[in-house]
Amino acid sequence: MRSFSIALIIVLVMLGFGSIFVVEEGYRGIVIQFGKVQRDSETGETTVFEPGIHFKLPFIDTVRELSAKVQTLDDGANRFVTAEKKDLIVDSYVKWRIKDFAKYYLATGGFKDRAEALLKQKVNNGLRSEFGNRKISEIVSGERSELMAQAMKQSAESAVELGIEIVDVRVKQINLPLEISNSIFQRMRAERTAVAKEHRSEGQEQAEILRADIDAKVTVMLADAERNARKLRGEGDAEAAGIYANTYNKNPEFYSFLRSMDAYKKSFSNKQDVLVLEPKSDFFRYMKDIKGKE
Repeated sequence: MRSFSIALIIVLVMLGFGSIFVVEEGYRGIVIQFGKVQRDSETGETTVFEPGIHFKLPFIDTVRELSAKVQTLDDGANRFVTAEKKDLIVDSYVKWRIKDFAKYYLATGGFKDRAEALLKQKVNNGLRSEFGNRKISEIVSGERSELMAQAMKQSAESAVELGIEIVDVRVKQINLPLEISNSIFQRMRAERTAVAKEHRSEGQEQAEILRADIDAKVTVMLADAERNARKLRGEGDAEAAGIYANTYNKNPEFYSFLRSMDAYKKSFSNKQDVLVLEPKSDFFRYMKDIKGKE
């Protein structure tokens, strides 16, 4: 009898724990009974359990918790074609949340990955339609907000069948395909190179003009300096000649003596010089006699 009581208590405890479930904050719970979502018997709407402690039939009801938070689907980079048949790489994201938990569960099995895969297709269809109706100039100008609003509207309408409410659709980045970007960059690089060459040639031309101008000025300055030097040299020679002449007129004999001494000094300044003259030459007259007489 005692063992039966213990077994009964254990069964009651298990039944008690099995009939209680807790829904965490930020989630909602739905009960699956015999493979069907439990609905309110009066309204026929899906019974959604708010966060807190709730009761269910043990071993019969299965509780599935679903997030009620706003979630982000990063759509990644996708290729779209514009109205003028130009390709664009568009990086976008979607903000969404579950609105109809029963419909969401039936459409996706309650799996987030499956829900996002289906939602991604619907959002891309909306974006593809909007990009296909616009030119690149319209997309990159002030019509991007209108484009996203229209894409959100189309996506929201098609997402209703998934039990999902789309909160927002945003385009993060729009780029040209890599092969087109490379060709554009190469063309821009070629244009910049051509401009650089043009500026460089203009700079070289200006440099040659400046260099020629400076060379001409230097040549003129050198010529002026040479002319002035010759003028000064001539004036100096004339003044020296005048001094020599005055000296000669005052004392011709002494002047002749000094000139001979200068000639001796210059002639015998280098020991390796050889001078061949007759002994009776006029050159040696002051060496024989201080008065220069024979």
